[in-house]
Amino acid sequence: MRFGGKVVIVTGGGSGIGEATVRRFAGEGASVVVGDVRAEAMTRVLGELGDDRHLGVVVDVIDPAAIERMIEQAVARFGRIDTLVNNAGMGSFGRVTEIDMAHWDEVMRVDVASVFWASRQAIPHLARTGGSIVNVASASGMAADYGFAAYNAAKAAVLNLTRAMAIDHAPQVRVNAVSPGLTATPLATGLTGNPAVMAAYDGVLPMGRPAAPAEIAATIAFLASDDAAYVNGHNLVVDGGMTAHTGQPNFTRLLGEASHLAGAESAVRR
Repeated sequence: MRFGGKVVIVTGGGSGIGEATVRRFAGEGASVVVGDVRAEAMTRVLGELGDDRHLGVVVDVIDPAAIERMIEQAVARFGRIDTLVNNAGMGSFGRVTEIDMAHWDEVMRVDVASVFWASRQAIPHLARTGGSIVNVASASGMAADYGFAAYNAAKAAVLNLTRAMAIDHAPQVRVNAVSPGLTATPLATGLTGNPAVMAAYDGVLPMGRPAAPAEIAATIAFLASDDAAYVNGHNLVVDGGMTAHTGQPNFTRLLGEASHLAGAESAVRR
């Protein structure tokens, strides 16, 4: 098992990508610290794992003191930390002219400040074990989405913070990011559960479906493992090819297969 004897902290571990990540690390032998603001979700996940080698901590990541307590409890229980997965986050919808400062601040505290503070508290322990940090960013941090101003800004900040920490704390600690595209999580139900939205996605998802949380978790586990021992400061995009697209229309659908254009004038012919 890749993570036998290792200790992994996962924030937002009670659902979605976080829960899948907890299950992945536990299945590969790690002792997992499940941090979540929802006690009932955390308790459910721990109960389903059915193993007393794990630890649950109720933590609101907007509270620096709560993050400090989570790290302290992990070290007190296990004596070490090998991986920190900064997964906790929140979505946001609205243009700059439609959101207020309170909303902006909340998004930045949950999505960015929590990554900074958890990493700050964990790095001294990770340096002792030669550990790593994996930050869950987003494809939305790499480019802009209509009406996602605060979220776009926050996830872009996570990506560059990842790079900054990677160069500042190597070689003792590796720091990488995973940028999922559309993923079938509770947070994304408003999108994945909306037929009109999914019909619009049909033209931009080459894989033809959202990612499963377990697929993102597998990527996180890879980056935390010795298989990625020389991977540092990297943003591993897991979006099914969505960001490989230029944004132009699907000409194959609109104009037909190339063979159908033989001998015909077309917009792409010189």
